[in-house]
Amino acid sequence: MSVRLKLTLSYAGFVMVAGCLLLAAVWMFLLQYVPDDWDRRTLYDNPNRQLLVGTFAPAAVSAMVFLLLFGLLGGWILAGRMLAPLTRITDATRMATGGSLSHRIRLPGRKDEFRELADAFDVMLARLEAHVAEQRRFAANASHELRTPLAVSKALLDVARTDPGQDTGEIIGRLHAVNTRAIDLTEALLLLSRADQRSFVPEPVDLSLLAEEATETLLPLAERHGVTLRTSGDVAPTTGSQALLLQLTTNLVHNAIVHNLPDRGTAWVRTEARPEVRPGAVVLTVENTGERIGPERASTLTEPFQRGTERVHADHAGVGLGLTIAQTITRAHDGTLTLTPRPEGGLRVTVELPAG
Repeated sequence: MSVRLKLTLSYAGFVMVAGCLLLAAVWMFLLQYVPDDWDRRTLYDNPNRQLLVGTFAPAAVSAMVFLLLFGLLGGWILAGRMLAPLTRITDATRMATGGSLSHRIRLPGRKDEFRELADAFDVMLARLEAHVAEQRRFAANASHELRTPLAVSKALLDVARTDPGQDTGEIIGRLHAVNTRAIDLTEALLLLSRADQRSFVPEPVDLSLLAEEATETLLPLAERHGVTLRTSGDVAPTTGSQALLLQLTTNLVHNAIVHNLPDRGTAWVRTEARPEVRPGAVVLTVENTGERIGPERASTLTEPFQRGTERVHADHAGVGLGLTIAQTITRAHDGTLTLTPRPEGGLRVTVELPAG
């Protein structure tokens, strides 16, 4: 049976039970004041129980039949009105199953349980639509980024095959660089997938130690780019994956070095705990000098394959997934990542994580 039919039968059953109880109560009270006269000669002259039975029983049966019909009809109408929002939600679910994620229920009326369910379903559809659109853009960008080194490799091999006199050492060097970039992109995609799945065992981690390790590792790169690294801060204990948080710190410092001024640039790496501002949180801040970036441009830097400057093909320019991986790792650790353009040029990246 459908839910509407079950509710209808329930309403009719409740009405019938209430009617029976009411008739039973009336019958019991009437019997107290009506004599039990069995004299046939005065049966229709004086009030007695036999006369009451003959008069009251047909009326009671008619009333019960009316209550039954009224309960079934009224229950069917009320159940239909109550279940109408569920019908709209079901239709929206079927449309979403068919691939139409842009449809919204927008249930009117008062703020009841059905309205809350419809609003929650609309929010879920909006997030799902945004996630699917992001995944489609990511797949298209990833395909384009992976196709580029393959196309370059094919072109180099065609040149080597058609021109035997070409310098093989130069071709091999260029093939090595192209393949290295493809491998780096593939490893970045795998790291992004692993961070998004939260497949790690939480352990105590100190962000200050990770900041020192990342700056020491990238110090030669900073020296080649003429960037001065400055590290400061206090102990910042948190809980999570040490490998992923180290990758997060390394990506931020790497971006601060690469997307900096061509010469005499500076990058600051700070760790701190903020018990007075936000209890239970530790903060990692990476700030760098560089070109001016607008707020609109800064808000898109965490999207895949977005770069803050035009120096895409420079040395160690990355594959365009640094901030995307950083944001994914931050979300996997229940934190927030904020990008703030500096007025004098450059970018400030602030990562807030729960304190360990």
